[in-house]
Amino acid sequence: MRTAITLLLFSLLVSCDDSGPARNNPYIPSVAFSIEIDTNLPLYNQLQFAGNGKYIPNAGVRGIVVFYTGSGYNAFEATCPNQAISSCSTLEYDGGSSVTCPCDEAIYSLYTADSPGKEYPLYQYRVEVIGTVLRVYN
Repeated sequence: MRTAITLLLFSLLVSCDDSGPARNNPYIPSVAFSIEIDTNLPLYNQLQFAGNGKYIPNAGVRGIVVFYTGSGYNAFEATCPNQAISSCSTLEYDGGSSVTCPCDEAIYSLYTADSPGKEYPLYQYRVEVIGTVLRVYN
């Protein structure tokens, strides 16, 4: 019985691995941060409606883009995932459902994090919903 419980616990630990392609991105350094976003505030109230997002400059490496899919929230690093950090490697968000890297004009979906033909997807952060407050963290 003890062996079965040990195996189960080990399996759960291994299945929670964060080493996917976005987490192993050599262009984006891992930074520890936590930010709370109150969607009741006028600055962030568009995040209460599906298909809307917001660029927030004071988190992550070069800011974050938070997007409400309608069924949940995605939060991504605002650094181009397939470019070394440079003067052009901050993603541009135009208010739609995608972001663009000005270095190579690659367009990334805020639903899937992917861009056709690109090696790395957007670098995703964790989002915890606490009432009307979003906690985005790494």
